[in-house]
Amino acid sequence: MKRKISVSLAIVAILGFFAFTGPGEKYFDIAKSLDIFATLFKEVNAYYVDEVEPKKLIQTSIQGMLESLDPYTDYIPEEDMDAFSIQTTGQYAGIGALIGVVNKKSVITHPYENFPAYRAGLKVGDEIISVDGKNVKGKPTQEISTLLKGNPNSELEIVIDRMGKEFSFKIQREKIKIINVVYQGILDPGIGYIKLDDFTPGATKEIEEAMNKLKQKGATKFIIDLRDNPGGLLYEAVNIVNLFIPKRKEVVATRGKVQEWNKSYTTLNNPVDILIPLAILTSGGSASASEIVAGALQDYDRAVLIGQKTFGKGLVQTTRPLAYNAQLKVTTAKYYIPSGRCIQALDYTHRKNDGTVEKFADSLKSAFKTKSGRTVYDGGGLDPDVLVKTEPLGSAVIELVRSGLIFDFATKYCNEHPTVTNFQDFHLSAIDYQQFETWVKQQHFTYSTDLEKHTKNLVIAAKNERYYDELQNSLTALQAKIEQNHSAYLERFRTEIQQILEEEIAFHFGLNKGKSEVSLTRDKEIAEAKRILSDTGAYQKLLIPH
Repeated sequence: MKRKISVSLAIVAILGFFAFTGPGEKYFDIAKSLDIFATLFKEVNAYYVDEVEPKKLIQTSIQGMLESLDPYTDYIPEEDMDAFSIQTTGQYAGIGALIGVVNKKSVITHPYENFPAYRAGLKVGDEIISVDGKNVKGKPTQEISTLLKGNPNSELEIVIDRMGKEFSFKIQREKIKIINVVYQGILDPGIGYIKLDDFTPGATKEIEEAMNKLKQKGATKFIIDLRDNPGGLLYEAVNIVNLFIPKRKEVVATRGKVQEWNKSYTTLNNPVDILIPLAILTSGGSASASEIVAGALQDYDRAVLIGQKTFGKGLVQTTRPLAYNAQLKVTTAKYYIPSGRCIQALDYTHRKNDGTVEKFADSLKSAFKTKSGRTVYDGGGLDPDVLVKTEPLGSAVIELVRSGLIFDFATKYCNEHPTVTNFQDFHLSAIDYQQFETWVKQQHFTYSTDLEKHTKNLVIAAKNERYYDELQNSLTALQAKIEQNHSAYLERFRTEIQQILEEEIAFHFGLNKGKSEVSLTRDKEIAEAKRILSDTGAYQKLLIPH
């Protein structure tokens, strides 16, 4: 039997702490529950039919406890601290490339521009075969990522497979700083565009530098794209808002159970420009710090929000040290933007009996006022000032993207064609798309739609209810029609698939710059933002009470 790890003494010490740090039934319940847990763990460890891994068992119970709270409260063991540090600081030492699994292959998914992997010539889609002589085929991405990281200036050798040919690269690691502003440019005369993907340290400085460069090129109005930006550091959000509103204005306040931690975050610096017209693009993937920026600028009537309702994350996390160099990332407060509203969408406090979480009901939402008196609401993300509806993608398109086949075809295309020099005019020809169709069919791609699933359930229900004989001809004809449409999905959804494919190819060739320039010309939110910014009357009208 494996050497037993006793947690009883440690938990007894914790019991003593809770038992004597405060009176009341609550502390007795804590002590009682921990005592039960300690004895339960001891019994399972001693008598379970198979050997258990004590560390894994404890971590599973920790995760189960935290999952009952919210998705943002998390336990970070010592071995995961490096990855957590990268998320919060945007810095690490390595080759400067993201890796991922596509069709069971570990591939380069994003070599950061002007960092070692990019300079060495690694490309999107390269399959990683070995690192410093160690075969990594089939290994977890976390293990490969660990091998790629190391001390700055240290060298590694990486072997990759590129369309059946192996290439070896010697690369020197260096400190990597993730870039927050992934694209900037002039869209129309006078309209500058900035795409912000993260809120790691330096985000504010990058926005300011981008604005200055674009102003020098004639920008007198700006579009700031926060779509699908999941957020990051709170102080970067505050400082970005400070670029556009005066000193000593509240941007966000945090309030939680520990009152001495409650804080109001105000602008501390002189702004860069308090008059320049702004359009902020939002989507259902804009969350946390993105919502603070968009919400504060909306509350001060400083920008027009264009796009879709944001995610609705109004919770603040704090890291707390634990024993053995572990950390707890725990939700400690909710945040409130200048109008006084909290935009948290999901009510984790009141779960249903099955454990699911519902959004705050519309009847429970409260109305608030912006600085000029416009009505805005809490409890469900930020509503854009101009809603741009998006057509949902068909399940065939979603499954095709998830399958990795679009990624793989883009890799194939880029290795068979010369580099694109003008992404704004890049389009696949009819022959190119036909080749894609033929290639996908050769991969034996299959998918199942909700319509097919419901039809199968309908057949089962008809048989159970003994109506099948009467309905058989109709049901058979329906299934045949669905199957006919199913097989024609590459033509039915050609417009959507071709656009996604063109953007993926552009990213393979030109990374964020390529993808942005391909998509900008057909982006509905950007088109609407340009229209509004070009019409001073329409822009001003959106910022006054209706």
